[in-house]
Amino acid sequence: MKRISILGSTGSIGTQTLDIIRQHPEQFKVEALAAGNNTTLLLEQIREFKPSIVSVHDKAAADRLREQLPQGVELYYGEDGLVEVAAGTDADTVVTAVVGSVGLKSTLAAIDEGKTIAIANKETLVTAGHLVTERAQAKGVKLMPVDSEHSAIFQCLNGEPMRGVRAITLTASGGSFRDRTRDELANVTVEDALKHPNWSMGAKVTIDSATMANKGLEVIEARWLFDLPYDQIHVLIHPESIIHSFVEYLDGSIIAQLGVPDMRVPIQYALAYPERLPNTSASLNLAEVAKLHFREMDTERFPMVRYAYECGRTGGTATTVFNAANEVAVARFLRGEISFLDIERIVSTLISKHTAIRHPSLEAIQETDMRTRSEALSIL
Repeated sequence: MKRISILGSTGSIGTQTLDIIRQHPEQFKVEALAAGNNTTLLLEQIREFKPSIVSVHDKAAADRLREQLPQGVELYYGEDGLVEVAAGTDADTVVTAVVGSVGLKSTLAAIDEGKTIAIANKETLVTAGHLVTERAQAKGVKLMPVDSEHSAIFQCLNGEPMRGVRAITLTASGGSFRDRTRDELANVTVEDALKHPNWSMGAKVTIDSATMANKGLEVIEARWLFDLPYDQIHVLIHPESIIHSFVEYLDGSIIAQLGVPDMRVPIQYALAYPERLPNTSASLNLAEVAKLHFREMDTERFPMVRYAYECGRTGGTATTVFNAANEVAVARFLRGEISFLDIERIVSTLISKHTAIRHPSLEAIQETDMRTRSEALSIL
């Protein structure tokens, strides 16, 4: 039986992870849960899955939860609480499903304790990919991708030597506005942006999908997960989201991973690896699908992808700026403070101002992250 800790248990990935554990109680046991401020849902999860440790966003949330906790459950909060959930239990695997760079310190702590990392928190690798991968290699820790695209690439690479790879291609649905021109984006609303055509995701990831920042983050993440240069990482728009990604080999062979759009499939694969378990996801019927469509990625239409490649090739703290500026800009858009296209403008402005530190320490990354967030909040 594998023992699991989940960072972000009340979010989209966290709740779907618990769905899988619910389906396979003989395979998995929950050791610890960390959530934000949704103490109502967290309490339901605690009563059902009986973790030994839980953590919430802050002291106020902890105070709301404390009197209702079952006896014997340890309660923490804040960044120290995330670290405790990640590294302070007997869990074999830590699912990092928090949103944003807040997951970095706890991920590093879990690696130091030798935990397998089921990584859904792409911002950790975007912000500090060199630190995370170097430490994982030194500790002999496996980084299991949870994003559907990276899981697909991981599966397509199974058993194949990396020297035989010509390129990998991450597919993109195109997001909520894939069929709109840039002129049509000027006055789109938050409600419009949150209507993703294929996937059920949290608000931040759905907005990132609409701007295509999500694909840019995935490109940077792929560089670290698969140790490939950016020239070998491609992006292709595929509106049906049936081919989740594919690998082209030097002999011209292409191996792709297909399936219906359901995040429980890659989550379960990361948890159960190297085994494959049955689940309740629908089977893919290609005869019913009938046709699959593809478009080249247009980085003039979707400039956030271009910014991601530029920052990735620059390296160092450039990717930290890309991520931090985007996180703040998306939050401001969700609060109604800026327009949809202002997200791109804020990110572009802060990237152009930044002089990258090539091989930053954790402290330099954290300082760059904090400064970028402050500047992103001040841009009108």
